[in-house]
Amino acid sequence: MKRKPLKYYLASFLGIIVYLASSTPAMATEHAVAGFIYDITGIDIAPVTDGASSDNQNVSAMSLDSTPIPGFNNIGIANVETNLLIRKEPNSNATILGKMPRHSGCEILEPDNNGWTKVKSGKVTGYVKSEYLITGPEASKLALEIAIHVATFNGEGRLRVRKDPSISDDNIIDFIAPGEEILVLDPLVVTYGEEINKWVKVSLDGDDSEEGTVGYVAKEYVDLSYKLAQAYTIEELTYGTGVSNKRANIVNYAKKFLGYRYVWGGSGINNLKKNKGVDCSGFVQAVFGEFGYSLPRTSRDQAKYSRGTTISTSQLKPGDLIFYGSKSYINHVAIYIGNNKIIHASNRKDGIKISNAFYRTPVKCVRIIND
Repeated sequence: MKRKPLKYYLASFLGIIVYLASSTPAMATEHAVAGFIYDITGIDIAPVTDGASSDNQNVSAMSLDSTPIPGFNNIGIANVETNLLIRKEPNSNATILGKMPRHSGCEILEPDNNGWTKVKSGKVTGYVKSEYLITGPEASKLALEIAIHVATFNGEGRLRVRKDPSISDDNIIDFIAPGEEILVLDPLVVTYGEEINKWVKVSLDGDDSEEGTVGYVAKEYVDLSYKLAQAYTIEELTYGTGVSNKRANIVNYAKKFLGYRYVWGGSGINNLKKNKGVDCSGFVQAVFGEFGYSLPRTSRDQAKYSRGTTISTSQLKPGDLIFYGSKSYINHVAIYIGNNKIIHASNRKDGIKISNAFYRTPVKCVRIIND
């Protein structure tokens, strides 16, 4: 599906072409994280058409560029190839508090002062080098282009992801934990004659296709929003105590590639190092290959690796592998890094990132490092 740019919806909003929708309210709400709200309950915003008046169409590029991005009062975007370090004080020797991946967003708290800018990104507040930060109208314009459309589970228990937009016992392909986000492919799919007739088409991390594993979730159980990536805290980047040197080295090596590109079918250490893109199993294969492990190419074959040992989630140590999929079918793999976190080549929007280990229900856990 071809995703309409966020700028399109913002242009419609600035055109003030608003009218009341039907009497049936939308089941979910849109939240301004780092993008434009376009589906507020009870309100619909019509697109600008060729027949609209010149007043409605007179939305210049300059007016869009100067418009504040919802969720930010003064947005900044990391202009780096890998990660932008956030430090406790405005100098290069200060303690590192976190890392902002490429094109992640932040709130500028204090403007440039002697080459340093004070920012807040996610849970991290500190100083970054101003030369690596895009600010002002340029940042607002870029945010409209790179914001990611996500659905966040707003309930309790587990959210069922279904193969089709309908309720049946045999079409559940996965479960999502509360508060977790999944990529949106289509924000509204309507079915008729069903108990639940409003669905969101989503993409799960997976190597089934370039779009990942396509599924559907009931719209009433998710909040839709546009977002930018945010900084990782040092705690999220720490694997914990009592970990062997080999495990620590593998995990630390994997973290070097935070923010690097995801490319479906991509593999090889050179593609990883040169940021040409790898997929989930290509990332795991490349990382472990640097430490003498010759893993198979696909996630399914890696789960059956002859030298690996199946373990339970309670036995996980940094450097172990977690596999995800539907029932016994595996289509995604990640490296466990401790503290209930994983690092994985997620999808073409997020690239290599850190996630909660149980954002989806693991199918299998495997220990490759026998120490």
